[in-house]
Amino acid sequence: MTKQQQQKQHIAIFTTASLPWLTGTAVNPLFRVAYLAKDGQRRVTLVIPWLTLNHQKLVYPNNLTFASPSHQEAYVRRWLEDRVSFPLAFEIRFYPAKFATDKRSILPVGDISDAIPDEEADIAVLEEPEHLTWFHHGKKWKTKFNYVIGIVHTNYLEYVKREKQGRLKAFLLKYLNSWVVGIYCHKVIRLSDATQEYPKSIVCNVHGVNPKFLEIGLKKLEQQKLHEQAFTKGVYYIGKMVWSKGYKELLKLLKKHQKELAGLEVDLYGSGEDSEEIKEAARKLDLTVNVYPGRDHADPLFHDYKVFLNPSTTDVVCTTTAEALAMGKIVVCADHTSNEFFKQFPNCRVYDDGKGFVRATLKALGEQPSQLTEQQRHELSWEAATQRFISASDLNRLSRADSNLSKRSLFASSSISVGKNLEDMSAYIHFLASGYETSRTAFGAIPGSLQPDEELCKDLGLTLKTTPSRKSLKED
Repeated sequence: MTKQQQQKQHIAIFTTASLPWLTGTAVNPLFRVAYLAKDGQRRVTLVIPWLTLNHQKLVYPNNLTFASPSHQEAYVRRWLEDRVSFPLAFEIRFYPAKFATDKRSILPVGDISDAIPDEEADIAVLEEPEHLTWFHHGKKWKTKFNYVIGIVHTNYLEYVKREKQGRLKAFLLKYLNSWVVGIYCHKVIRLSDATQEYPKSIVCNVHGVNPKFLEIGLKKLEQQKLHEQAFTKGVYYIGKMVWSKGYKELLKLLKKHQKELAGLEVDLYGSGEDSEEIKEAARKLDLTVNVYPGRDHADPLFHDYKVFLNPSTTDVVCTTTAEALAMGKIVVCADHTSNEFFKQFPNCRVYDDGKGFVRATLKALGEQPSQLTEQQRHELSWEAATQRFISASDLNRLSRADSNLSKRSLFASSSISVGKNLEDMSAYIHFLASGYETSRTAFGAIPGSLQPDEELCKDLGLTLKTTPSRKSLKED
């Protein structure tokens, strides 16, 4: 690393998913690193999970797999290069992970902070900080890095409430989340009020939309200015086809108000575990509800739809809603805290009950979308989202020299005075609890995830640790 690089602020962004899985925590952090690195003022590294071949097959679509991390990195870069118009000036590193089939989530294995060498550790951004630290066993994030920012993406409590004994699980999870996020993050950014509250947190939508959607919107705007019919199709919804992603609410609304909505045709696009059940429920309606496999939202198939329906209340900030607005469509969505950011746009129509849903949908079908101003389009962009992130996280006030306060020793060097510091004590308790297989699996960790196994180590060039280490505070 050159002297110039050493003087630059180094931001390492850790996230819980990667392409080709087109989930929010794979796509949004990827755009974030690209736009943070764009002006060359900072050194930026994206740290993403690496799965062994068998685990890749469980999660990545269309039987797409990678023989090595370098092959996956090449795929990620090609995907992004097709969507932005500037050179990519960031690094990509991998941490060991496994896919938990019961949670439909990728979970870290071992101490993933090791992906960044100690001498390079400056600022860490944890995309989904609770998810990344539930089972963390290793260096304390606040000690390894000078400044740790958590970005809360997911309303885990809402998802858990829908499970068996959901209220009890949500109660316990709320305190677990608060515990680990408080231990490991200096600052927390919540994308909307739909997430649980955390100390030292700020609510700010730091996400933007893929530039392709804004380009589509500009073409539609030109058509409108020429008085051409820009939108020739009616109503649609796109999202992962699981009940919790808004399909339950949407089909319930359509069933209850079939008479008022007589003649309405709705197209649903998505793939997921509940696809067959959702198709069956749609067939039972008197309305015409067509169900199709999932596709990329930027596909030309979607350009001509005029109205996007999104009744979901489990999202924190819905990416597809932002994309639909960027394309110039009218969005009909629930009057919910997750949609607060979208209310500033004239094409966002909110409803608070079934009758309001019917009114908003029929009104949207009977009129043309408003033409977005340049400022409104900018608010949806990644340029604006990056500025919001820099402001919300105070990055401009924290130079590399300022943040390099004094590299505190690793996790337990202050163990002698642990009683003087509640946070250190709390972190030590978590360190101990996360260091034993029985306690880890009791709280939902993947068995054998304390250290990377032989296959993960071989793929990532790591040294295999034959027995889980039980380091003393002093050693760690």
